[in-house]
Amino acid sequence: MVFRQRNSQRFEMDMSAAEVKRAALAQPNSLHSADPNGSEILVRSLQAEGVKFLWGYPGGAVLYIYDALYKQDSIEHVLVRHEQAAVHAADGYARATGEVGVALVTSGPGVTNAITGIATAYMDSIPMVIITGQVPTPAIGLDAFQECDTVGITRPIVKHNFLVKDVKELASTIKKAFHIARSGRPGPVVVDIPKDVSLKTAPFHYPESIAMRSYNPVRKGHAGQIRKAVQLLLGAKRPYIYTGGGVILGEACRELRELAGLLGFPCTNTLMGLGGIPSSDPKFLGMLGMHGTYEANMTMQHCDVLLAVGARFDDRVIGNPKHFASVERKIIHVDIDPSSISKRVKVDVPIVGDVKDVLTELIAQIKEATAKPDAAALQAWWSQIGTWKQRECLKYRDSSEVIKPQMVVETLHRLTRGTDAYITSDVGQHQMWAAQYYGFDEPRRWINSGGLGTMGVGLPYAMGIKLAKPESDVFCITGEGSIQMCIQELSTCLQYRTPVKILSLNNRYLGMVRQWQQLDYGGRYSHSYMDALPDFVKLAEAYGHVGLKIESPADVEPALKEAIRLKDRTVFLDIRTDPTENVWPMVQAGKGISEMLLGSEDL
Repeated sequence: MVFRQRNSQRFEMDMSAAEVKRAALAQPNSLHSADPNGSEILVRSLQAEGVKFLWGYPGGAVLYIYDALYKQDSIEHVLVRHEQAAVHAADGYARATGEVGVALVTSGPGVTNAITGIATAYMDSIPMVIITGQVPTPAIGLDAFQECDTVGITRPIVKHNFLVKDVKELASTIKKAFHIARSGRPGPVVVDIPKDVSLKTAPFHYPESIAMRSYNPVRKGHAGQIRKAVQLLLGAKRPYIYTGGGVILGEACRELRELAGLLGFPCTNTLMGLGGIPSSDPKFLGMLGMHGTYEANMTMQHCDVLLAVGARFDDRVIGNPKHFASVERKIIHVDIDPSSISKRVKVDVPIVGDVKDVLTELIAQIKEATAKPDAAALQAWWSQIGTWKQRECLKYRDSSEVIKPQMVVETLHRLTRGTDAYITSDVGQHQMWAAQYYGFDEPRRWINSGGLGTMGVGLPYAMGIKLAKPESDVFCITGEGSIQMCIQELSTCLQYRTPVKILSLNNRYLGMVRQWQQLDYGGRYSHSYMDALPDFVKLAEAYGHVGLKIESPADVEPALKEAIRLKDRTVFLDIRTDPTENVWPMVQAGKGISEMLLGSEDL
């Protein structure tokens, strides 16, 4: 009864606000005047780009922009509770849709609060445009109120940034920002707009196209290099296809699957590439790397020809580069970003180009080739891989007494298999269990922070996805540590009716930190125990949502079914899991990828 009253009051408030806005919109305004001001130019530019959602938080330097947003209805602004969440939500939207995410923050602390979100998007190559307010141009450099050097601060963590000093250049700058963000290797672009620029007027013309002499990413791969790659692949005895987030971002999953089917080669995905190859495909060996499967890592170490597509051989994938280089193999590396090739591992056939275009050409040449893969050698290779699979590296001891986190993820996968479900995660043990035990068959369904490893992203990601995909179920798999970093966004979920499902695998520890402390620091659990946790059920209810506490393994499935049934409600599941459970397999720092710990018996 109390909840219904609260909802009734909320709807009354929302209707009242809507009525006020309709009345204001009925008044004359200058949004579509001949010479709009900079704020109106910005809004019209965003409309020209087809922007549907904008996540932000107002402040003095962007009030003219907010005034322009008030005068239109085609872009929905989502008021978050912290600027970091604005960027994360726009980031989640971009990851799930492939469109450019857009966020708006004010100057000074608005910008600095957004930095973590910008760096998170940069590390994972996510297309975004972040609009930042700035003090008036005459005050720049004079330590004005809420001033900071946005261009300087963000330079290392953006694909590009702009400081717009002339309102006449604003529309073309926005066009450039979107072009840079979505083309080549995607990434975040910051557009810093001084307050006086947002007020000054100018004629509006949004260019249909943009030409930038200093920015022209290569799309077509070198024909000679592609021919060399085809020869190596068709002559391989122990081949392997290793793909990363670049395949997802490049919309090349269909081509990847066709190539894998044509060749019959084993495949693996990085953490960011999950869903590129269906987890249900027999050719898929699971995720590789620090917490990858035994068979995926052993195949990576012992292959003789490796095709790497949209991946970058980072430290969490290959471990110690010297160990990786100790086995002779030929490496073909396809990537849109030339700086990623031979950065950590020397490759034999570099191919710079759009992964979709390159894979399309590879497929065409393989189909035309008279040579075929060595069937006998491939059969022997699959036999060896089958031996590695027999280790059953993801097997765990289930329990009827204590909830195992792996079981929670497996149950969620079973209940959502065949549906258009999206899974977000924060960072830590729960992230790895989600990657290991939830089988992703489609791309853009697994949304997490890979490169920066940012705690707190899960809930804002889920909010952004739910706005983009209102008919789909969106689950945030998190921990009691991560969820508290942006937990205030439960308020945003209520206001904008984004009913997400939060699965908090609550083990009362910063689990991954505790695991490292157990293995590498003599069991000295320095500040990794969460000693004063809130009552998450009451907290969820205080925000107007449903809270469920689950303490018995027998209650996990009924609770998940209830959360799924409550389509129009945000549900917070506080799931009390085994605090001693570790993520296996594990490659310790400084070790090679085949030097795995498969369980506590290896310690």
